[in-house]
Amino acid sequence: MKNSPDQFDFTKGELVLINKPLTWTSFDVVKKIRFTVKQKKVGHAGTLDPLADGLLIIAIGPATKQINELQVLNKSYTGIFEIGKTTPSYDLETDFDSESDFGHIIREDLDKAVMELTGEIEQRPPLFSAIKHEGKRAYKKARQGENIVLDARKVNIEEFKLTKVDLPEVHFEVKCSKGTYIRSLAQDFGNILKTGAYLKQLTRTAIGDYQLKDAYELEDFIKIFRPE
Repeated sequence: MKNSPDQFDFTKGELVLINKPLTWTSFDVVKKIRFTVKQKKVGHAGTLDPLADGLLIIAIGPATKQINELQVLNKSYTGIFEIGKTTPSYDLETDFDSESDFGHIIREDLDKAVMELTGEIEQRPPLFSAIKHEGKRAYKKARQGENIVLDARKVNIEEFKLTKVDLPEVHFEVKCSKGTYIRSLAQDFGNILKTGAYLKQLTRTAIGDYQLKDAYELEDFIKIFRPE
């Protein structure tokens, strides 16, 4: 049973779980909810790219003080890599820039790549990311054609398993630390295979103990406060 408007107390603070719609930015969701609940203090814990969907934790009122502690929690995802092709953004935001034969790839090759990318690894964030480089967002520089190199960082891939292989598509589940880019994981996966790969689809299923299955669809949450 979903809450009615009088069951929310934004003066004390609320955490609301939302299934972020595909193509929406995380901040689009924040703005929509801020307008819907008529609250100034609304934020989110953990950005999702526009081409990803899934769990977004929205903090409202005093609950925004919890954002920092929520952001450090491990994240869980399901998704699809496609091998044999690459894009500059490592996903479908940009056009394909290379194509390679993958006919020689066998399951053993895929399992080896998974093993190499499990545990603590060095990962370089995508150029098309919100990380700041010399005071400017990296994606803005990338879209302007600037050639920049972002520093690699250590991340922890706690669990990484393949759930279905239907080449060129490889379906996966990942549980990882804060700061992990699944797009970069796709890029590294393709580099190990020497075929290239990009992230075709991504859904965030959990943040710590918070689960996507308990989340509101955005439209359903809005209807609580603005019933038709």
